Amino acid sequence: MNLHEYQARDILRRQGIPVPPGEVATTPAEARAIAERFGGKVVVKAQVHAGGRGKAGGVKLAKTADEAEAHAKSILGMTIKGLTVHKVHGLIQKVSLQLGRLYVLFYHM
Repeated sequence: MNLHEYQARDILRRQGIPVPPGEVATTPAEARAIAERFGGKVVVKAQVHAGGRGKAGGVKLAKTADEAEAHAKSILGMTIKGLTVHKVHGLIQKVSLQLGRLYVLFYHM
């Protein structure tokens, strides 16, 4: 079974496991709106079934809603390991440093 990061987060959330908030966007305008709801500072991540998204330029920190929109525009449509990016969420994830908590991401390749 291949799950995108946002799908795995939904499963964890339904089981009562705390995960950082995030939403999926399919357009730069949606990414901007999500960033505005989260106060501007978000991580925009490509959602593809491939490792190495960050090295390929598919994970970017945005400090403002304008930057989130620009990053989504550059990520959507890019190809990572032969896969075209159609969604970001990577979710759009609210950035926060939470001491005393550990979030573990599981990737199956």
